[in-house]
Amino acid sequence: MNDTRTRRLAVLNVVGLSKSVLGLLTPRIGSLARDGALCLIRPAFPAVTCTAQSNYLTGKPPAGHGIVGNGWFDRSLAEVQFWKQSNALVAAPKVWEDLRLLRPGLTCAKLFWWYNMYSTADYSITPRPMYPADGRKVFDVYSWPYSIRTEIKAELGSFPFPTFWGPAAGVKSPQGEPEAASAWIAASARWIENRYRPHLSLVYLPHLDYNLQRFGTKDPRVEDDIRRVDTLVGGLLDFYRERDVEVLVLSEYGITDVDHPVHLNRLFRSQGWLAIKEELGLEQLDTGASQAFAVADHQVAHVYVKDPQLIPVVRDFLLQQPGIQEVLGAWEKPSWGIDHPRAGDLVAVAAPRSWFTYYYWNEDALAPDFARCVDIHRKPGYDPVELFLDPDIPAVKLKILLKLLRKKLGFRMLMDVIPLNAGLVRGSHGRRPEDKGDWPVMLSTRAGAFGGAEEMDSLDVARAIKAGMGISDP
Repeated sequence: MNDTRTRRLAVLNVVGLSKSVLGLLTPRIGSLARDGALCLIRPAFPAVTCTAQSNYLTGKPPAGHGIVGNGWFDRSLAEVQFWKQSNALVAAPKVWEDLRLLRPGLTCAKLFWWYNMYSTADYSITPRPMYPADGRKVFDVYSWPYSIRTEIKAELGSFPFPTFWGPAAGVKSPQGEPEAASAWIAASARWIENRYRPHLSLVYLPHLDYNLQRFGTKDPRVEDDIRRVDTLVGGLLDFYRERDVEVLVLSEYGITDVDHPVHLNRLFRSQGWLAIKEELGLEQLDTGASQAFAVADHQVAHVYVKDPQLIPVVRDFLLQQPGIQEVLGAWEKPSWGIDHPRAGDLVAVAAPRSWFTYYYWNEDALAPDFARCVDIHRKPGYDPVELFLDPDIPAVKLKILLKLLRKKLGFRMLMDVIPLNAGLVRGSHGRRPEDKGDWPVMLSTRAGAFGGAEEMDSLDVARAIKAGMGISDP
């Protein structure tokens, strides 16, 4: 170690930020490129939240930490597991754990970054609904220490969970401020800093992600989101500067335009590989009995094949389908850093302008009840259509109010207001964009922070965090 002083650092994860987004609409973030430092990040693979964050915080690829996507098929349980939160799933040391070996007593706050439960971070807050036995879903957060949850809600109010994901996410407030979830998280970062002064703060700001997925990158409605997230980040830059805290601003991925949803499981069903069972008159995907099925995750899908002899047949079939650029098998997965037991036997990568749905039913009338709901854990794949309200439901917002009233009166209800039209989605991510302008970026308040490098691999972000704190690897 050459450094003798530990700087305090805040890492602001501005989801969806790329070089193509920076410009006249981002004067505050853009000032870091002028006065500090800017570097492109060669995207993680797949370029999705859980994998990118795990790459950044461990310095290892999925083959080393095990996070092959936002979800995967658990072969022992025969269940698809999506958006799980236990930090034990990340099978590699985290950057703050490495830092403590060099600087005993170093503290870390982890605010809404994923795999936040039961981590070794000193202070953490993460979204975590409660599910009482009567079938209700009560929005809330989990914190460590437990006391943070009660104390911060007393000052900031309850976390506005519906604006964190779903049709209300990214919706403009009446005051024209950034949507409530990102504003609450930014306020929580200030609260944690004022209360605990951690050496390292990891702050997740998802606001920009939502409408880029809804509308795509060229829609004029996204311009307002870019301005608002710039204002939000600018406020945090001022806040941390006053407290002598350096700042890294980075993103997990850039979003590119799409207009071609690919229904892999429907394709597998046409070949007789999918097992479908009827439950209460609706269709359920039986993954454990299927010969081949896909766990779709934006522009990447893990394909699990029951009989190894069927793998080359499935691969050849996939390569014939429009919207699929390549299929990674046993020979290719190592070079992509994704050769891990959790990964699919095959990994499909979408072509430009394409993305993968989890849909497996052929008739909407037979779709499972959760398909029309925001239900990120029950669906066997990621569903960006949850960002929309069904345009075919008359007075849909009135229907929602009546359902919420029914819930408040103690009755059960199904919030089935999500459409089944994948064609609504206009932005996606997961594959590595050919245009580097669509790669994620990292910016620092410190000039020369990246040693003049114009780009770095996602695995080098952990080293950049250490350097931002004035600590180098021995």
